[in-house]
Amino acid sequence: MAYHADAADVDGKEILTWEGFGAATRELAQEIADSGFVPDIIIGVARGGLVPAGALSYALGVKLLDAVNVEFYTDVHETLPDPVLLAPMLDVESISSKKVLVVDDVADSGRTLALVLELLKGYQSDTRSAVIYSKPRSLVDPDFVWKATDEWIVFPWSDEPPVTPAA
Repeated sequence: MAYHADAADVDGKEILTWEGFGAATRELAQEIADSGFVPDIIIGVARGGLVPAGALSYALGVKLLDAVNVEFYTDVHETLPDPVLLAPMLDVESISSKKVLVVDDVADSGRTLALVLELLKGYQSDTRSAVIYSKPRSLVDPDFVWKATDEWIVFPWSDEPPVTPAA
């Protein structure tokens, strides 16, 4: 599988550095705090949403953190026909009646976020979503967004190929 930074054929790229990520998550956390929404639990959408979810859990002082595993992108600009939930499954009944913040790195098509929000529908009293980036074509309008863009995004956690054993 390709890593995001190797999209040489992609014209416009939004490059997020680790320093920029730190600023982005602090600003996103401030937006969430200013809204008055205080989540009981933060759920990161694996894999891209795990790092932002962890950063937001610290920035918001929320200690309860979990993840839901979804596969959709298989390569740069290549996806499965539909997003798929992967095991282990989130224990949705254990978060019943809690205020939930679902976090992902980007709402691109919005289909992954829509799948997760549908999964959680009916289990909590209040579920909101937060992303670092949102794209105009997204089916879901996240509750909290740091920045809107239509460019391919290179995140600092996926800007290099996976590590392999040294020869």
